[in-house]
Amino acid sequence: MTHTIHTAVVGLQWGDEGKGKIVDLLTARHDVIVRYNGGANAGHTVVVGDQRYALHLIPSGILNANKLSVIANGVVVDPEKLIEEIDTLQQRGINVGDNLRISNRAHVVMPYHKEHDAALERAFAGSTPGKGGDFSIGTTKRGIGPAYADKVHRSTSIRMGDLLDKELLQRKLRSICAIRTLELKALGVNAPPLDPEELTNRFTAIGTRLAPHITDTTYLLHDCLNDGRSILFEGANACLLDIDHGTFPYVTSSNCSTLGIPPGTGVPGKHVQRVLGIMKAYATRVGAGPFPTELDDAIGERIRERGREYGTTTGRPRRCGWLDLVAIRYSVMVCGTTSLACMLLDVLSGFDELKLCTGYRLPDGSVTDRFFPDAQQLARVEPVYETVPGWSEELDGMTERGELPANAQRYLERIEQIVGVPIEIVSVGPERSQTLTMQSETVIS
Repeated sequence: MTHTIHTAVVGLQWGDEGKGKIVDLLTARHDVIVRYNGGANAGHTVVVGDQRYALHLIPSGILNANKLSVIANGVVVDPEKLIEEIDTLQQRGINVGDNLRISNRAHVVMPYHKEHDAALERAFAGSTPGKGGDFSIGTTKRGIGPAYADKVHRSTSIRMGDLLDKELLQRKLRSICAIRTLELKALGVNAPPLDPEELTNRFTAIGTRLAPHITDTTYLLHDCLNDGRSILFEGANACLLDIDHGTFPYVTSSNCSTLGIPPGTGVPGKHVQRVLGIMKAYATRVGAGPFPTELDDAIGERIRERGREYGTTTGRPRRCGWLDLVAIRYSVMVCGTTSLACMLLDVLSGFDELKLCTGYRLPDGSVTDRFFPDAQQLARVEPVYETVPGWSEELDGMTERGELPANAQRYLERIEQIVGVPIEIVSVGPERSQTLTMQSETVIS
């Protein structure tokens, strides 16, 4: 009897590592694909042939009609954006029906959450000008933080199951709208008072549309476990943006490391035997926050253009820099990573030399190999680099590990040595076919 393996895919940097591609590739070997955190602030891009898909709420596994995709309770759902995403996929010939399930306990991102999010960013911005110098976080203004805050407040929250009960939704919104109107006014939002009746009618209609998908996904997932179906947990955002273990306060509002899987799905961590950590061959970050290896120069610009480093969700240009192995090693530790997928290695072709950050120099002159998950501490470190030779060959047409240039192979081997985890997959382009398996055991069918 074959032992069922459950897998987690998690980003090890500040997001945008290429998780969507890897989830899409691994979907063939799993029965159920589960999103356990975040909301429409996440953007996973999957390229199939000449078709490019940008997914924000729906798991990347939806592109395989024979698999079950689950939006679990740890996700905050913008139901209007979700419907847009469903409609867009269906218009492009992707089936979205019984293969999509949404937790009735997932909390809802409401329109006032987005207004609140934007108002807070304005209120905190500008006190001390400069990149990362003010108190704004650099959010996507998608309402994610305020929605998670309401989840913790409890009495001001709306859950997906509430959209199926008009009377309950109406009672909740009458109280919530009165409170939110006062808060938004205090934050300087010049808008009419929130209308609970309009929101009730609008979101009840949404609930009717999504009702076939809404269910208790905790029981659903445990039924899948009991039936021997294999589960792939798809993390949104990344470990260094984790609310507890990331570079606080420049983080997202959920546990986006693998530590978010149990509370975000109801599935105990003991069931996740394999954790595939996704990392770029270099480093990027969007928005504010410390970034020790950032290259604010022609090299950084070259990486940005070659890697097409612009946000899937916002279109914002990403900050680029050399690979920070201090950060990678920390994320590997926190997430319990068992193997790595190194993405966008092809972007580094053409450099005479490359640099790897292997330590941080502290203000007192000492050097540490420990990461600081605190923005104030991390902003004070200087990277300690190891220089390695680059390669001139383009990699995007290569199909086997042995075809990689010797220096590209040495670059990967050095990452493995420093991080202490094997590289299982290497991506040399956006398409499914541009993926190399780096170990003898086949991981992609």
